[in-house]
Amino acid sequence: MERSLSRARLATFVYFVLNGTLLGMWIVQIPAIEDRAGISHAVLGGFLLLLGGGAFLGLRLGGPVADRVGTRTVVPASAVLCSLTLALPGLATSAWTLAGALVLLGFGNGCLDVSMNAHAVEVEKRYGRPVMSAFHATFSVGGVLAAGAGAAMASLGWGPAEALGASAVLGALVALVAAPLLLPADSHRSVEPGQGVGEEAGARQAPARIWLLAVLALMVMMSEGVANDWSVLHLRTVLDTSASTAAFAYGSFAATMTIGRLLADRFSARFGPASVLRYGAAVAAAGVTLAALSPWVGAALVGWAVFGAGLSGCVPQLFSAAGHADPSAAGANVSRVASLGYLGMLAGPAVIGWLTRLMPLNLTFLLPAACCAFAAVAAGVLRTRTEVAP
Repeated sequence: MERSLSRARLATFVYFVLNGTLLGMWIVQIPAIEDRAGISHAVLGGFLLLLGGGAFLGLRLGGPVADRVGTRTVVPASAVLCSLTLALPGLATSAWTLAGALVLLGFGNGCLDVSMNAHAVEVEKRYGRPVMSAFHATFSVGGVLAAGAGAAMASLGWGPAEALGASAVLGALVALVAAPLLLPADSHRSVEPGQGVGEEAGARQAPARIWLLAVLALMVMMSEGVANDWSVLHLRTVLDTSASTAAFAYGSFAATMTIGRLLADRFSARFGPASVLRYGAAVAAAGVTLAALSPWVGAALVGWAVFGAGLSGCVPQLFSAAGHADPSAAGANVSRVASLGYLGMLAGPAVIGWLTRLMPLNLTFLLPAACCAFAAVAAGVLRTRTEVAP
């Protein structure tokens, strides 16, 4: 059992890295895809809403399907789907074809996100200690890999079709190779005795608390989505940097996200999840404000890095709290929080595109700064979190 659990943990790391890499490859190719399709920032913002809509459908469908047939089946199938749909935006040559491609990419990403997080909760239950932040750290590792690969491909003159096409093929192969290491198909149905609240208490308390967690996830992950979808364009268009330099705006953000998430479990154990969310969100608000207002490339990169460091521990605390609030409904609770959170991450940045009609791109980043400040104030909701039994 111990060996199979270690393998399942390794496989979960692989899928988080894969998801981060696939999403990161799309992100670093956004400027080239925008130019190829001939669309404006405002139109791109609307298309990001389509991406978020597709993701929302994938999240809502993927959660119940994973509960019914098991994450061992849904995770690799979703990873293959997400990988193959990544190639579509690189092939788009018009606004309409790009719109359709983003809906399909969003759907694949949503299915993968909710199923791999549900599997991560299963693994965390069996370890009996917090490991969720480490999984999310490897998602950020994927973003770092994508930033480096994107910069290298840009320097070699690769277009979005070549870059995303190669990533799609490699991603599908990785998804299939890691599949046999996942937990057995029936493991998602079992609940460890002595964990969490009773069924009656869960039925009374979980829904209200889960929706509060979901609102916070929406706020925090919308802020993360801004960095994902607009940080590269910020350096490219506002500060007039080269494509290879602009890629490191997202790279610096993803790097500090990775480091922060590797440390977040220890900080949560010592200071509590509410403190991780409160102080992390406050630091994130300061970082994105620096990025928004700085006229210098170096300071802007520092701002994006601080933004990533602050946000790093926030989302794992929310997902873990949802998964452990009621073990008898862990999958449904993760699906609720993930659905609202990822809707904010993938669709929320569309608001930034619309706001560019009214103000410069960099000033629109004051919106995620306000969201982070709100999350810092509301972090006390995590004080009622049911801890994982040691």
